[in-house]
Amino acid sequence: MVGQWGVAVNESSTRAVLAAFMANLGIAIVKFLAFLFTGAASMLAESIHSVADTGNQGLLALGGRSGRRPPTPEHPFGFGRERYFWAFLVAVVLFTLGSLFALFEGYQKLRHPHRIESPGWAFGALGVAIALESWSLRTAVREADKVRAGQSWWGFIRRSKSPELPVVLLEDVGALLGLACALIGVSLAVVTGQSRFDAIGSVAIGLLLGVIAVTLGTEMRSLLIGEAASRAEVAAIRAALLDGISVRRLIHLRTLQLGPDELLVGAKVELDPVLSLVEVARVIDEAEGRVRASVPAARVIYLEPDLWRSGAPVEPASDPDA
Repeated sequence: MVGQWGVAVNESSTRAVLAAFMANLGIAIVKFLAFLFTGAASMLAESIHSVADTGNQGLLALGGRSGRRPPTPEHPFGFGRERYFWAFLVAVVLFTLGSLFALFEGYQKLRHPHRIESPGWAFGALGVAIALESWSLRTAVREADKVRAGQSWWGFIRRSKSPELPVVLLEDVGALLGLACALIGVSLAVVTGQSRFDAIGSVAIGLLLGVIAVTLGTEMRSLLIGEAASRAEVAAIRAALLDGISVRRLIHLRTLQLGPDELLVGAKVELDPVLSLVEVARVIDEAEGRVRASVPAARVIYLEPDLWRSGAPVEPASDPDA
């Protein structure tokens, strides 16, 4: 059974993704209308950015649904990592449709400047977009605050095992910075009469999206390859295993994030040598129960009784987040 922590994260992620989807859909429509009336390169770049963001929220929702399917004989550990796959795909889409397109559009407009027409449309669209994007970011921040447990924002983005909230947070922050670039570019182009400022705004948006896409891709790649549990969870698992009076040493401990809500725990423990086979089985069952009570996400546990040999290393306190 998924622990209350996992349920809270899933609910927060769903609300944040839904808010971002609605905001980005409305923004994409407004920006594209503004582009049709103004011909501004930065507005077209921002339109494609918002279309990509809308599709990204759909991919995150699809990943969240697919990743919660029950295990099958072909996938005995479930489909939790599918959520990481879709989040990684979001980073790829953000880079290709967002960053590369904005850079290309800016380059084209630098070579062939185009005078901005009806700038009021551009300013109006940017104002609406900033309002909607701010609402989306506010929702994401509020939902992330429920689960980030005192971590810094950068620490939460780097160490969160649930991909949706960090993706939405980075997308929303990037969108607001991109809107600021577009607003500055269009304003300078209108004031000076030099449309190249608009093109420079598009290039700035492209570079910004590229940085965000690479950051997201790096984090999701790490989760796809397989990360250990968080520092706090590893400490809790160690304490739970050593809490039994018949457990003398923890020789070896490894954890693996099977998905945002599920951990695999493998450990070798030295037990009291006077225990019978029946008593060993009972002690192992009790140890597994303590681990699950302490860390509900630890749903797949393999404990192996072993003998510690003099001079052999004992499992050190691990620090997967260092």
